[in-house]
Amino acid sequence: MSVLIIKNIEAEGPGTIEDYLKENSIAYTIVNIAHELAPNTDGFDTLIIMGGPMSVNDEDDYLRVEEQIVRQFIGTGRKVLGICLGAQMIAKALGASVYKGPAPEIGWYTIAASEAGIADTAFSRLAVKDTSDLIIFHWHGETFDLPEGAVRLASNALYPNQAFRYGKAVYAFQFHMEVNREMVYSWMKTENMDMAKLKAETEEIYPSYSGRAIAFYKEFFDREL
Repeated sequence: MSVLIIKNIEAEGPGTIEDYLKENSIAYTIVNIAHELAPNTDGFDTLIIMGGPMSVNDEDDYLRVEEQIVRQFIGTGRKVLGICLGAQMIAKALGASVYKGPAPEIGWYTIAASEAGIADTAFSRLAVKDTSDLIIFHWHGETFDLPEGAVRLASNALYPNQAFRYGKAVYAFQFHMEVNREMVYSWMKTENMDMAKLKAETEEIYPSYSGRAIAFYKEFFDREL
């Protein structure tokens, strides 16, 4: 197995995804797409697209290259995981509209898994105590329509398309399951947040959260296509 990880900005790296790959001796390459416009995709069987503050509708050349890479991996039946902007990029690559959401979601929120989400052997690993409730870290302001042929995995009142699966192993998550504590605190310093409240929530939630993320990674990376 070999994993291609595409970053859109330096600050939004793979976090606990990279930790999992290292601990399990899975080969991976990280590319900052804004600096390397034509990364070599040969030999990779899995693609991870990270987040970023830009919009997939921006006209930057590297975003169009990224969209083509997503289409290439999906079209050749390889595994794809999109986080936040990465999820929006998958939706766009599959022909769905991406647009500004009703309000930003920043911080820890609970979303609800759908019946399909609960039945999904990988996505269900993110649930809390075998229920449909998923306590998730968010930092986004855009959303997307559900692509044709995709299966909705989770939603909430503001953002009905929090997560979807396309085919057997293309997952798109509007939220950030890859964050470690340092990423949460670093990102939130730029926001008008109650840092004491955020830290208390994070310290309570994070041990379970990181464990649930690792459980998802195992199912996702071990999946045979």
